[in-house]
Amino acid sequence: MEIRNLGASGLRVSAVGLGCNNFGQRTDLETSRRVIHRAIDLGITLFDTADIYAGQGGSETVLGAVLGDRRKDIVLATKYSKPMASDGTKQGASRRYIMSAVEASLKRLKTDWIDLYQQHDYDPLTPMDESLRALDDLIHQGKVRYIGNSNFPAWRIAEAEFTARAMNVNRFISCQDEYSLVVRDIEKDLLPAAQEYRLGLLPFFPLASGLLTGKYQRGAAAPADTRFGKAPALRDRYVTPRNEDMVEKLKAFAQSRGHTLLELAFSWLAARPQVSSVIAGATRPEQVEQNVNAIGWKFSAEEMAEIDKITKG
Repeated sequence: MEIRNLGASGLRVSAVGLGCNNFGQRTDLETSRRVIHRAIDLGITLFDTADIYAGQGGSETVLGAVLGDRRKDIVLATKYSKPMASDGTKQGASRRYIMSAVEASLKRLKTDWIDLYQQHDYDPLTPMDESLRALDDLIHQGKVRYIGNSNFPAWRIAEAEFTARAMNVNRFISCQDEYSLVVRDIEKDLLPAAQEYRLGLLPFFPLASGLLTGKYQRGAAAPADTRFGKAPALRDRYVTPRNEDMVEKLKAFAQSRGHTLLELAFSWLAARPQVSSVIAGATRPEQVEQNVNAIGWKFSAEEMAEIDKITKG
């Protein structure tokens, strides 16, 4: 497993990370245990979860129950700020809420520290300096090692960077955003900002919720046991004529070179500027193995140009 620095920091993470949003909802405790241990055995070190995953706390609770002594072998990342209550009392990035949210996550995860604590969305109601000061205090207290952001627009990333510099506090070292062969929107503004401020990019939905696995057939209904079969909203979001055309061309491109669409999707992301780890979920140990084996394809300049022509043209 290739190990990379997360942005300009000294934090080292595996080039393939494990998204933990399935634990506690799509996978039961024992299945989650098998997936988690297989991931560690294969060299995955970055485990990415969030307090809201699996019905508010379910994913963190599973990780806390399973990791045990292997906690020390991984980089544990979680998130805060999205609603953890229906009445609006537990959300955001105020100092009051951050200090409460981190304690709740530590308790569920059964750990004394979080390696990467990420703000899951920007909070328009809280000044950036208040959030950063609270996060800096958590680092000094030893409860958090590094901080990152997710779903921030580019201008918020710049605001956070210059606010941290002005206050002389710890800065965000990473950004976690949607990025894949069929969703390249961040390349316009956010990716250049990440490059300028040396943030490590952690792309989520690298397979566009399964569209880039190649398991869906054009014109055919999604199997009932798949993500698109269970979540029509996701299917409607990704299964568009444009995306289906693109997937057909990408699949042909990969197959003509002796590779799969999955290998193309993962290897392309791993080759992108600023990408530190490609985060993908798994519901079976076999899926973890497929993900780990999918980043070995090294592209020529001509191949990269052809991929761009397919996905941008």
